[in-house]
Amino acid sequence: MRFFGETKIDFIGKRKIAFTISIIVILAGLVSLIINGGPKYGIDFTGGLSLELELTPINNQAQKIDVQMLRDLLTTAGIESAEIQAISSSDKTRDLFLIKTKTAEEGEEKVSTQIVNLIKKEYPNNVDPTTLIRLQEEVGPKIGGELKEKAILAIFWALLGIILYIWWRFEFTFGLAAVAALLHDVLITVGIFSLFGKEISLSIVAALLTIVGYSLNDTIVVFDRIREDMRVFRKESFHSVFNHSINETLSRTIITSLTTFVVVLALYLFGGTVIHDFAFALLVGVIVGTYSSIFVASPLMVAHFTNRQKRMAKRGRKKR
Repeated sequence: MRFFGETKIDFIGKRKIAFTISIIVILAGLVSLIINGGPKYGIDFTGGLSLELELTPINNQAQKIDVQMLRDLLTTAGIESAEIQAISSSDKTRDLFLIKTKTAEEGEEKVSTQIVNLIKKEYPNNVDPTTLIRLQEEVGPKIGGELKEKAILAIFWALLGIILYIWWRFEFTFGLAAVAALLHDVLITVGIFSLFGKEISLSIVAALLTIVGYSLNDTIVVFDRIREDMRVFRKESFHSVFNHSINETLSRTIITSLTTFVVVLALYLFGGTVIHDFAFALLVGVIVGTYSSIFVASPLMVAHFTNRQKRMAKRGRKKR
């Protein structure tokens, strides 16, 4: 199946525009990260409590609860650092709240128990014991630090493995170009998370590694075609050969990206709050990964081959 007919788009000729767009988006993300003091880590990495509660009225005496009412209740009880967020249920008929806060010191009553007891006492007409606690996660700060270190190592080893694999399959420079494109994807995704004030959790690290795999697959398909075309069109310029290869694989790239995007969009819209940010990261990754395989990885290789050709020509002139 072909999504397009034969195309002759000058992708390589647009590389300066593409590089400018990439640099602007990456810089915007980096500025946001600097202003915010780095990524906003979730409780997986910092340690803390995440509690999702359902407070839908259960009788006529119940009142509609909002975020400010819960914040006032917890602040009065001395739990001042809690982040409270109203979230929507899939059927829009239930009142759900996500509460995140630090864990209690050793020997103190658990914060989750404090919060649940406070709400049961203050809003008994909104508490159905069978549905009150929908999600409860608690991570200690020491475990959070270890998880952060392991997450960084996982990304490092993944990128190193990619370089070695592409070095073995193509040549070392292809590996560097592919990793540069993958770093581009990860930087943009993390930057967008910072711009939107979203947290980096373990599920987001899993999404970043998924993006790396998806983007790499797309890049290798293009690189494979480039390698074949370089043997067939020996007399053509690198600019022409690379454009030819990208246009030949364009239909496959668009179909793969669109089908993946639709699946991830369904997860984002209907998957619920637990995987909402994970799906958001994948949505960004699919778009950026497709873009980078066309406008970042391949143009970098054109620049490398062109410079290598010039150096070889220069050496040839010196020998004469």
